[in-house]
Amino acid sequence: MKSVGRKKKAYASAGVDVDLGNKLKRDIQQLVRRTHGAEVLGKIGGFGGLFRAQFRDMREPVLVASIDSVGTKLKIAFATNRHDTVAADVVNHCVNDIAVLGARPLFFLDYIGCEKLEARVFDQLLRGFSRACRSAGCALIGGETAQMPGMYRKGEYDLVGCIVGVVDRAKIIDGRKIKPGDAILGLLSNGLHTNGYSLARKILLEKMRLKVSSPLPGSTLAVGEELLRVHKNYRPLLAKVPAGMIKGLAHITGGGLIDNLPRILPQNCDAVIETKSWRVPRIFRMLQHHGNIDFSEMYHVFNMGIGMVAVVAKGDAQPAMSILGAKQIGRIEHGSGKTVLKL
Repeated sequence: MKSVGRKKKAYASAGVDVDLGNKLKRDIQQLVRRTHGAEVLGKIGGFGGLFRAQFRDMREPVLVASIDSVGTKLKIAFATNRHDTVAADVVNHCVNDIAVLGARPLFFLDYIGCEKLEARVFDQLLRGFSRACRSAGCALIGGETAQMPGMYRKGEYDLVGCIVGVVDRAKIIDGRKIKPGDAILGLLSNGLHTNGYSLARKILLEKMRLKVSSPLPGSTLAVGEELLRVHKNYRPLLAKVPAGMIKGLAHITGGGLIDNLPRILPQNCDAVIETKSWRVPRIFRMLQHHGNIDFSEMYHVFNMGIGMVAVVAKGDAQPAMSILGAKQIGRIEHGSGKTVLKL
């Protein structure tokens, strides 16, 4: 028994507190169960999460999976010592990535890799994951928390989320029916969402010499508050649109409008974007001005105020905009499968 005690102490002195990890995982049981429906079997903490899938309302169910992170937005969480919002970001980003195919989320798994497990940080992260999963109707069925001293800087961690959803094959949204004359609708973003943070931090924190606690010029928010705005979950809005009305959806993440729209375009179509059809939020205009960034690069790095794009027939544009609270930001024209920005 004494040798076992020495081994535990030695591992903890190396930076890995197994006992604390086990305690925190036990403590989250009730929090995570709030995301569970009758489909979830077993308990959190097993070697694998169990989900009993039943798709009686679908003729040919197709599983849709995605995995993502929030990148260097985590640096803002570290600097502000607030961690629930980035956890919600991971969930919402993943939900949107499968929503563009028409899928509804089933379950979510998280990964937290850290230098050292801190109870307060872990609690905030799990609350963020759980809150976003409940809002999305998605079960949080498991994850991995890895303590790896020497791999991460003190007080830092990484987050990754994996989601699995389902869509009836006949209802998959893949852009194949997009044609010239269709309308392009833009759903507004909530700031930067989860992309462009390496450049944004360089401009705001290094070039402008602001701190995360500094008031953002022209805003009532501090820099950190602006940069921690939570990535929107668009699925609740998209689910209200009548089946078949939306021909294509693009989640505007890394690569902006320039790279993400071509992912859903037929080879003979271009997406022509009227960049003056919506008011670009102040944060992007500030970044462009103080960073001296070229116009096209801004639309390649940032979402510029548009977090999701929907393509519909011209005759469906008005009802779709009413449901989605969207703006028409462009049209589909004959072309070669690229995004064209109009000043």
